[in-house]
Amino acid sequence: MDLHLDGKRALVTGGSRGIGKAIARVLQEEGCEVAIAARDPERLAAAAAELGVAAWFAFDASDDQSVQSMVDGAAAALGGLDILVNNAASPGSVHGPLPLAELTADHALADLQVKVLGYLRASRAAAPYMQRNGWGRIINISGLAARGSGNTVGSIRNVSVAALTKNLADELGPDGINVTVIHPGLTRTEATPARIQQIADSNGISLADAEARMAAGNSVRTIIDSDDIANITAFLASPKSIAITGDTIAAGGGVGRGIHY
Repeated sequence: MDLHLDGKRALVTGGSRGIGKAIARVLQEEGCEVAIAARDPERLAAAAAELGVAAWFAFDASDDQSVQSMVDGAAAALGGLDILVNNAASPGSVHGPLPLAELTADHALADLQVKVLGYLRASRAAAPYMQRNGWGRIINISGLAARGSGNTVGSIRNVSVAALTKNLADELGPDGINVTVIHPGLTRTEATPARIQQIADSNGISLADAEARMAAGNSVRTIIDSDDIANITAFLASPKSIAITGDTIAAGGGVGRGIHY
C-alpha cells in the first residue's frame, strides 16, 4: 500500500533508541524527511549517524523553551512540519512501580512533566506549523499500563496521554490534524536480549524458554517488535488514516483479557 508519505516532514521525539528509532527509520523508508530529538546528545548523535536523518536535536521535555526551540529547529531544518511523533519518555516510568507507602507526589510529577506535559509542549509547538499547512498528524506513544494495574504512576501517565490525545483531536480536527495514541505492551528493542539472558540465568532455562516465558502474556505468544509499532505509526501518520482520530490503538499482541469497545 502506498501511504502517500513521500515528502512529508516528520519529527520523532525519543528517536535515539528503541521504538522511537524504529519509527524514524520506517518513516524514512516510506519517503518522509525525518528529524529526531532526545535527551542524551551522544546517543542521539549516534542514532542520527546510523539513520542518516535530516537533523537531530537534544532537548529537555520538561522545559517549555527547550521543547519550543527543538520543534522550531526541526521545522526550520525540514522546511516545515507535517507529522509529530511524541515518544520521549522513560520506559515504564521514571522510578518504576512503587508501593503506596513509598509513592510521593514528586514521583508522579517527574513522570507527568516528561511524558504527559512533554507531549503537550511538543504538540503545542508543532500545531501551528500543521495548521498553516491545513494538514497534520500527531501520534502519541503511550503504553498498556493505561489498561492495567501494577504501576500506579505508569497507569496515571498513560491514561493522561489518552485524555490529552482526545482533547487535541477534537480541537485540531477542523484544521485537518488527526491525533492518535498507540499503547505498546512488551516490545522487543535493543534492551530485550539482555532481559532474556537475565531470565534464562535466573531460572536455569534456555534462551528460547526464557523468551517464550516473556511472550506468554499476550494472545499471539510473540514478543512484538519495535518495527511492528513503527509500521502502525506510519499508517497513522499517513493520509490513509483519516478515519482514525482521538482514539487508541492497542499494540501489545492482545495483552489482557478485558474487552474494550
